Amino acid sequence: MTRRRAAGTTARKEEAAAAASRILADVRRRGDAAVLRYERRFNSESRGALRLSRADVRAAYSRVGAAQMRALRLAASRLERTERATMSLLRSRTTSSGGVRVTRSFEPIRSAGCYVPGGLARYPSTAVMCVVPARVAGVPRIAVASPPGPGGEIDPLTVAAADMCGAHEIYRMGGAQAVAALAYGTESVAAVDKIVGPGGLVVTEAKRLVSGSTGIDMLAGPTELCIIADSSADPAHVALDLASQAEHGGDSACHLVTDSRRLARAVEEELRAVVSGSERSAIIRESLRRNGTITTCRTSEMAAMAESMAPEHLQVMTRDPERTARGITTPGIILLGHGTPSAASDYMLGTNHVLPTGGTGAFRGSLSVLDFAKLATRATASRRAITSASPHVGALAGAEGLHAHRAAVEGRL
Repeated sequence: MTRRRAAGTTARKEEAAAAASRILADVRRRGDAAVLRYERRFNSESRGALRLSRADVRAAYSRVGAAQMRALRLAASRLERTERATMSLLRSRTTSSGGVRVTRSFEPIRSAGCYVPGGLARYPSTAVMCVVPARVAGVPRIAVASPPGPGGEIDPLTVAAADMCGAHEIYRMGGAQAVAALAYGTESVAAVDKIVGPGGLVVTEAKRLVSGSTGIDMLAGPTELCIIADSSADPAHVALDLASQAEHGGDSACHLVTDSRRLARAVEEELRAVVSGSERSAIIRESLRRNGTITTCRTSEMAAMAESMAPEHLQVMTRDPERTARGITTPGIILLGHGTPSAASDYMLGTNHVLPTGGTGAFRGSLSVLDFAKLATRATASRRAITSASPHVGALAGAEGLHAHRAAVEGRL
C-alpha cells in the first residue's frame, strides 16, 4: 500500500462526459433505433426486444439456484424492515395559525428507473437495494435497466431479484443509452421521474447530464473504505476487509488509520498473504498500489481524519467503537465493532449499499425511501388571514418592486 491516493484524471471525466453527451443526444433524437445501435456496438451479443417479457422473467427464475434465491429474499426482507421503519417517520403534519392551514406530507414519486450494472459482472444485490425502497415508498411504476452479458441476456439472478422485489418493467440495456431512454423516453421505454443506481464513469456522467430535467440519486464514484483501528483489532480481519473492498476494481480506495505502529506493520504482512491467495489478486493488488494508504497517528486524531475523508464506508474497529465514532457524521455508512465488516453490509445487514462517495456523504446518506418520496405542501388561507397579511405583503412587495403581488392580495379584500 502507498502513502498517497491516486485521483481520477480530469481527462478521463471529460472524455466520458463527451461520449455520454453524444449518446444522450442521439437517443433523444432517434429513440429505440439509437438505443439498439449502442447495444449492438457495446454489447455485441445483445439480442431481442429491449423490454423483457413475462416469459423471459419466468425463464430467468428457472436458471437460478435455490440457495441464491433464499439469500436474496433474506437480504430483501431485512432491507424492507429498515425502509418501513424509515417510512413510518414520514407522517403528514398540519399546522394552523391565524386562519392559515399548512399541510405537509410525503408522497411517492410517479416513476423510478433503477440502473443495475451488469455485462461481464453480475449485481443482483444492487437490484434489491434499488427496487425495495422504491416499492416501500409506494412508487407505482418501477423500471429496471441492466446491460446484457455473454449470450445477450441479463444475468438471470439479477432479473429474478428485480422481479421478486417488485419491479414492474425490466429492460435489456445498459450504459449511457439506458440512462437516456429512462430520462427522455423512447418508443419502448416511458420516461421516468428519477434514475437511481450506480454505474461506471460514462453512466455517472450521463446521469449528471440529465439531472437538469430528470431526478437522480447521486453521482457515485469508485468505492471507498476507511478503517479506524487500534491495537485491539485483529490484523487478519483488517486485511481481509481492505481486500474485500479493493476487489471491486482498480479505482477502489482503501485506507487504514491507526494509532498502533505494530498493527500497521502486521496488516501489511497479512495483506500480502490475503492478496496472493485471492481469485482477484491482480485487481486487489492494483487497487491497493494506486489508492491504498496506511496512516499512523495519535489516538485523538483518528476520528478527525475519518471525518475529513468522508468515506463511503467507515469501519470502527477499536475497544470502544461507540466512543471512537462519537461526532463522526460524514461517512456514507458507519460500521461499529470488530464483527461488522463492510462486506456484510453490502448484502445482509438491512442497510443499503448504494452509498455516497467522493466526500458527498457530508450532505447526503444512502439510497432509501427518502429518494422516492416527495415533500408535498398544501396551504389554505381564510379571508381573515389575507386581511391580516395584506399590509405586510404590501410592504415586502413594494420593497422588491413586485407591485402586482400587492395588488393580487389587496384585490381580495
